Amino acid sequence: MPATASSERKADGPVRESTFGLSARLLVLTVLFVMLAEVLIYFPSVANFRRNWLNDRLAAAQVAALVLDAAPAESLPAELQARLLEGVGARAVAIRGGGTRRLLAASDMPAEVARTVDLREVSWLTLIRDAFMVLLWPAEQPIRVLGKGMAGADFVEIVLDQKPLRDAMLEFSRNILILSLVISGITASLVYFALQFFIVRPVRRLTGAIAAFGDEPEDASRILAPSRRTDEIGVAERSLAQMETALADVLRQKSHLAELGLAVSKINHELRNMLTTAQLLTDRLEGIADPAVQRVAPRLVATLGRAIEFCQATLAYGRAAERLPERRRVLLAPIVTELRDLTALVASAGISLQSEVAPDLEVDADPDQLSRVLVNLVRNSVQALSQAGTRDGPPRVAITARREGSTVTIHVSDNGPGIPEQARGRLFSAFRSSGRAGGAGLGLAISAELVRLHGGTLSLEPTPAGACFRIVLPDREARSGGAVGGG
Repeated sequence: MPATASSERKADGPVRESTFGLSARLLVLTVLFVMLAEVLIYFPSVANFRRNWLNDRLAAAQVAALVLDAAPAESLPAELQARLLEGVGARAVAIRGGGTRRLLAASDMPAEVARTVDLREVSWLTLIRDAFMVLLWPAEQPIRVLGKGMAGADFVEIVLDQKPLRDAMLEFSRNILILSLVISGITASLVYFALQFFIVRPVRRLTGAIAAFGDEPEDASRILAPSRRTDEIGVAERSLAQMETALADVLRQKSHLAELGLAVSKINHELRNMLTTAQLLTDRLEGIADPAVQRVAPRLVATLGRAIEFCQATLAYGRAAERLPERRRVLLAPIVTELRDLTALVASAGISLQSEVAPDLEVDADPDQLSRVLVNLVRNSVQALSQAGTRDGPPRVAITARREGSTVTIHVSDNGPGIPEQARGRLFSAFRSSGRAGGAGLGLAISAELVRLHGGTLSLEPTPAGACFRIVLPDREARSGGAVGGG
């Protein structure tokens, strides 16, 4: 367990920046790739060098053959033969042509040769194999080499020691190695500086911008300013700048919302105290015998009670989270009747509230939350009609409801200006759905949340004029498959 905890701490700790960076890795890889290419080139090169070296010796043997042909038979001095063989670099030279064979040989001719090399018809694979046999497994005995003849000769053959050939091939290999290192160094340096300028520096700029933005994401000055590059680096810069801009806006909005939440909590605390005092004063109104007071007082007390409960819930949770609904079967008509007083908010507009709700229609819902939903919708319609008016007839708000099996559908409509097209996509989003002056953009968002808590839906219906909201509330039996749930 201690070892595991230690490894977890190491994994969670800060990652150290590697000293072997991207540029150094590219440099090493470039050198390795160039050397690999040089190795692949070296195989045929050393084989070709060996063939050319042997062909040169055969050409020298051809010169010796001319001397042999020009001299009378058996009249070539031994000293001249030795000099000819020394010039060819061979122990023996033989020429076959015209049915005869002339031999120029030294006195210390070996009894046998290690191998025979025929250069008249040979493949590249054989040349490469023989070249590496010379380098890795040199023969102690001389070798016999055959080549094409000239000037009427069928072929020329020579017998020579392999050591001079191997020494020449080793020197050629050393020169190839030095040249390869020089080419690798130059190529790697050019690639390194090109990648450093075109890729590594822009990538470091991106990573630096990301790190700087991560330290202070709300600081707009830390947003990357993209360059005018049109390649992948430029696309990455512009995408990063757009992402940082969007993220900074979201973080600033969340910060403002957090500050707003703190302010709302403080306001809620004071508002709850004021509403409690108002409720105490309202309780005394119930003792007044005035019929008008008796008609308004219970409704006022209930409204203040709901306001106090909502303030307490907000303070308890530290956020405007809605409690779960306490559902029961209630008549919908009395809840709709209480909405008639909302038209008095702008009495001068002459707005009427029309209700087409059956007196015995029951809905399975929390009456307080359902009342809040309807109050929000009707108040929005009243305010829209008072500000923008209507296009056909006197301003009105209509509420209709019907039951279809285990579902109750409620429509709240008006003949006002309707909802702007650009506002419909964010209609039920908090702080974004208000399309009128003075609106906070919370009413529809709260209403949609309350309806969702009942398992229902709140939507905007398409209408030729005005606005029409549709509320669908299923019974608990329909949602739980026949089992009646509690509130």
